[in-house]
Amino acid sequence: MAVTPELTTNPNPSRPAILYAAAAVVSLVGLADAIYLTVEHLSGRSVKCTIVSGCSEVLSSQYATVGGVSLALVGAIAYFVVFSLATLAAFGYKGSGKLLTFVVALMFVTSLWLVYLQAFVIKAFCQFCLLSALVTFALTGLVVAILLRERTR
Repeated sequence: MAVTPELTTNPNPSRPAILYAAAAVVSLVGLADAIYLTVEHLSGRSVKCTIVSGCSEVLSSQYATVGGVSLALVGAIAYFVVFSLATLAAFGYKGSGKLLTFVVALMFVTSLWLVYLQAFVIKAFCQFCLLSALVTFALTGLVVAILLRERTR
């Protein structure tokens, strides 16, 4: 008798698929923002702020790269990972929700650190960086809502 492996999808219809789908859509905003900043960084162009006036200071600071890699590129990768995991979780793939929680938690802590650096070390703000932080905070809220919803079931 052949043994079939356990399905990797969760057939439970009570999973908060709509919240995962929302997280996937929100992550696309962050991905677009991060790709824009990455392209501008790689092309050597200066990013112009229209809402605040500190983009140049922030994006040319020593904190804008880690080991020669643009933080915007790291952000683009992170947002793509979030999009992928949220999409998989929306379709019920086990484990993707837990990994999504971990990735978003790392992004949240990183965003807090980067906002701190802008406010207290660089003393300038970049509207695109603040948009990224806002997207990450929204993703954190969605993940918390998912966790609370799953805990009550």
